[in-house]
Amino acid sequence: MLFFAVACSLDSHSYSSRFFLEGKKSSCVACHVRLWQQIPKKQVWNRVYKYKIRKEICFNIEASLSNGDKNCLVLGTRGSPLALAQANQVRESLEKLAASQNILLKVEIKIIHTTGDTVLDKSLADIGGKGLFTKEIDMAQLRGEIDIAVHSLKDVPTWLPSGIVLGAVLPREDTRDVFLCYHSNSLSTLPNRAVIGTASLRRQAQILAKYPHLQVINFRGNLQTRLKKLEQRQVDATLLALAGMRRLGLEYPFAHVLSFDEMLPAVAQGAIGVTIREDDEVAYSWISQLDDAHSRICIECERSFLSSLDGSCRTPIAGQAWITENNKLHFRGLVAYPDGSSLVETSKVGDLMNNIEIGKQAGEELRVKIGDNFFEYLRVT
Repeated sequence: MLFFAVACSLDSHSYSSRFFLEGKKSSCVACHVRLWQQIPKKQVWNRVYKYKIRKEICFNIEASLSNGDKNCLVLGTRGSPLALAQANQVRESLEKLAASQNILLKVEIKIIHTTGDTVLDKSLADIGGKGLFTKEIDMAQLRGEIDIAVHSLKDVPTWLPSGIVLGAVLPREDTRDVFLCYHSNSLSTLPNRAVIGTASLRRQAQILAKYPHLQVINFRGNLQTRLKKLEQRQVDATLLALAGMRRLGLEYPFAHVLSFDEMLPAVAQGAIGVTIREDDEVAYSWISQLDDAHSRICIECERSFLSSLDGSCRTPIAGQAWITENNKLHFRGLVAYPDGSSLVETSKVGDLMNNIEIGKQAGEELRVKIGDNFFEYLRVT
């Protein structure tokens, strides 16, 4: 199947060029499949997020599959129940997609243990650095031990190792946090000195900024481990991501979903990303078909915001982007001291094609508002 892309000027620096191509209704001359759903990134850009301007592209997307050189993909993932649920979601989607095209594709899952999974006696901030839940998976991918990797995008650093690219962002789940407590239905009704368990500095800072009479302690472990600690009354309450609970089919009648005003979620919360090697055309030809344009636009905006603040597990940062019915991109972000003593916020609205710039501007604004002392404080604590 031969695809031809008409020459068009792409002046954005984000993968949301798919939105541009969709708007121009560029099509395959043979079957009129919209080109924005089919183009491999490496054919359009010098590098990911960098476009070649005014290029004509002609290629055969199915060539690498038709010669039968590869009908199996090895999928790398962490080993937690949530990580495996997400990996299985991707595997099932790929195998179903292949079956619809009368192609036999097998996806094998390989569990890889990461630093963030194995070091549980320290807080994420104390372990330090970036890529606590991705480094070992990235290394396996670059060594060729796995073809694709499935990540919770909130755990993925804003930079990716050379040779690895984000091949797809799946349709995003509900991004909100959930408050769980056996004797209270909200943070505001917890008694003085009540103990909340969380490993997230983002949650800790927002809780203490509004409720300084509460105590927050480090609460590591996977979702089931934290729920078990709550059942054992090791803490009075905890907060979890609604997306993770839904993917595991967990329901608690006393769970209270928090609004953005009560608890602004983490950057990229609720989003699953699939990475591939930059030169792997076979993997890309499959993974790109799982990509959700609107989810990616929002994720790019949020990650741009995080990048402009050089955010990590040591930085209490929250940021959320969403698209309204009139196709406008809305963004809210905040930065805070871990003890909640100071918290600054911002909000932006703009066009979808400006998603990267919206996130960048929001981050730069908050960097000025919070002051240089904030970043010095994080370095020495």
